[in-house]
Amino acid sequence: MTPEPASGPPADVRLAPPGDETIADWLAQRARLTPQAVYCTFRGNELRCGELARDVELMARRLDAAGVRPGDRVGLMLATDPLHLVALLALARLGAVRVPVNIHLRGAPLQHLLAQLRPQLLLADAEHREVLEAAGPLPRLLWRDALLTEAPADTILPPPPAPDDIVTLTLSSGTTGAPKGVRKSDRHLRAGAEAVLRLTEAGPGDVFLFWEALHHGAGVAVALAALKGGFRLAMVERFSASRFWDDARAAGATHVHYLGGVVAMLMKQPPRADDRDHRVRIAWGGGCPPALWQGFAERYGVQVREGYGLSELLTFVTMNLGGPVGSIGRPLSHYELRLADEHGEPVPVGTIGEITLRARIPGVGFLGYADSPEADRAARRGDWFLTGDRATQDADGWLTYAGRGKDMLRRRGINISAWEVEQVIAGHPDVEEVALVGVPGELGDDELLLYVRPREGRRVDPPGLVRWAESRLPYFQLPRYVKVIAEFPKTPTQRIQKKDLPRNTHDAWDLDASGHRVAR
Repeated sequence: MTPEPASGPPADVRLAPPGDETIADWLAQRARLTPQAVYCTFRGNELRCGELARDVELMARRLDAAGVRPGDRVGLMLATDPLHLVALLALARLGAVRVPVNIHLRGAPLQHLLAQLRPQLLLADAEHREVLEAAGPLPRLLWRDALLTEAPADTILPPPPAPDDIVTLTLSSGTTGAPKGVRKSDRHLRAGAEAVLRLTEAGPGDVFLFWEALHHGAGVAVALAALKGGFRLAMVERFSASRFWDDARAAGATHVHYLGGVVAMLMKQPPRADDRDHRVRIAWGGGCPPALWQGFAERYGVQVREGYGLSELLTFVTMNLGGPVGSIGRPLSHYELRLADEHGEPVPVGTIGEITLRARIPGVGFLGYADSPEADRAARRGDWFLTGDRATQDADGWLTYAGRGKDMLRRRGINISAWEVEQVIAGHPDVEEVALVGVPGELGDDELLLYVRPREGRRVDPPGLVRWAESRLPYFQLPRYVKVIAEFPKTPTQRIQKKDLPRNTHDAWDLDASGHRVAR
């Protein structure tokens, strides 16, 4: 495929509309055409396409025998491994509504998910028994061992779901407000996988390092893209920055995926003589900091393919194929994109506006939040979906991400983008990760509280960090409070969950109390 030109009139990234074949059809086709091709490797074992189709059929029979019917909500609280892949494909075959459950949830967040999305059955690893029992009331539980029993031989399975049947409710991962269940159809999931194939240009012979959690939409999109595109998944149990390139080398990976803070974490790793000793051609995803883009590409010898997507629509709704460094690209031809002001009016070229989208073809627009009519209405302006994200667009149509609208803080009458501050502070040599949040100020607006995680073996000195930032940030963007933290709460895609960070300052370093005078 030819990359989009870097100049000229605005143009969409062309992609054919998703057809009426289902996920079950994709699996059946792979099993029929390439039964011996390896679909996935894990812990030295291979799962071939024919075996995958057989295992999915057996799992579907077991679940049917357990009473799962089309339209039933079924939670999956399983480790990231091949059995999880088989279970989610079996639910897609049955037309059940999959409810992904993060295996790290506990307490109130787990209670919220179960109460909000109301699965009727939960498939879980037995190691989560204590956490689940503490979260009650619970749906009916089916443990992993029950998923490995013999399947009834005489089961007649229902037909697969229709293309636009809802087959998943997945929690949105917004930075504020309670998570909401996003309705996703079979067509939606397939369109997301096809967008992955368009961005990566992957096919037979390619290998993806597969670290993504399967309770997140990004992991599911990659798994489905492998069915359609014929590439191999090299599955690892979890993301590890220190082992990332060793895992890629061992797998013979040709493609690696990044999200959230992954690029920054990889660039913080100590340089090694074998940094470019691998088969990876393309690093793809969303959230590559513009300041790190070229350095990352040069250090590891890869081409960076950046895009932008969201839970409510597709894995990618924009993508950058050969365009300017730092751009999230141009919109996919499935959508019309407008950068709008607070009244929904288009903003001028070069001006920050909210990313709003509406579908140009049936079936891939925002399908709504489950059982959340108020949140559903708040997310729409007519037929436009309001992402809450901000961007600018140049005269050639290239978009540049400008942070979350809800991540804006207001300090002494000045609007401050947390994203902009974080990009600067993350450049400090002793800093691994950062998050800026607002805490109540004496004047009724926000004071800035900066959370910092040091690099391994390094120490962050808050006064020294703020002095370092003085020459790099305007005075009004300097944080008043700094807290050093050992670990951040995160989503499966390694995005920091700011809503879980405490908004108190009793143990924070305080710039105002330090006696240091900031130049203005």
